[in-house]
Amino acid sequence: MELQELVLPELKNFKTTPTLVAEALRNGILKGVIRAGQTLRQEELAAAFGVSRIPVREAFRQLEAEGLIKIHPHRGAVVSSLSAFEVQELFEIRGPLETTALRLAIPNLTGLDFQKAARILDLADREETSSRWGELNWDFHATLYAAAGRPRLLGMLVNLEQNVDRYMRLVLTGLDYQQHSQAEHRALLAACREKGVEKAVTLLSGHIEAAGQKLTAYLRQAEEGERQ
Repeated sequence: MELQELVLPELKNFKTTPTLVAEALRNGILKGVIRAGQTLRQEELAAAFGVSRIPVREAFRQLEAEGLIKIHPHRGAVVSSLSAFEVQELFEIRGPLETTALRLAIPNLTGLDFQKAARILDLADREETSSRWGELNWDFHATLYAAAGRPRLLGMLVNLEQNVDRYMRLVLTGLDYQQHSQAEHRALLAACREKGVEKAVTLLSGHIEAAGQKLTAYLRQAEEGERQ
């Protein structure tokens, strides 16, 4: 991996801050430029960004709090790698949180919200890259959840999504998942339009559970292959 790939173009025009360094590294991790298990060295990143080690160190702390890296006393910062069991646990947490957000959001959803969500689905239908499709997938869900008016809850969901999304992108193309997921999204959107809270919550719960099962099975198979 070339460290220059991590320096986002817009960073070259601004004074680099810990937040911007964290954003560049986060994007690299989520897009697979930086792989799970890879070591991140402060001195190399500081040179790549043209800053001292202090902003890089603070960026590491942000990413560790998000669960994207782990800081070891002697190894330094290492990109987190999730096991099948850990991914299963994340989806078990996501289910109740996301259905709570949707339940709170539905009474507040407006026509503009529905139009925005529908446009996102239309864009996703035409998207061929798993990276961009993953972003649109979350944009759709976030558009619905935002109406809940619960910023802390949404912040928790963003963090959970970041930890899982990089793994989902590995399997999107191999499981013929997108078309089935889009159908579920449209059914969910229709239920929200009708203000059918219980129906929508049931659809969302099944949607999350199915995605978690697919990804967990994929990772378990990969783990078994590594042990053989």
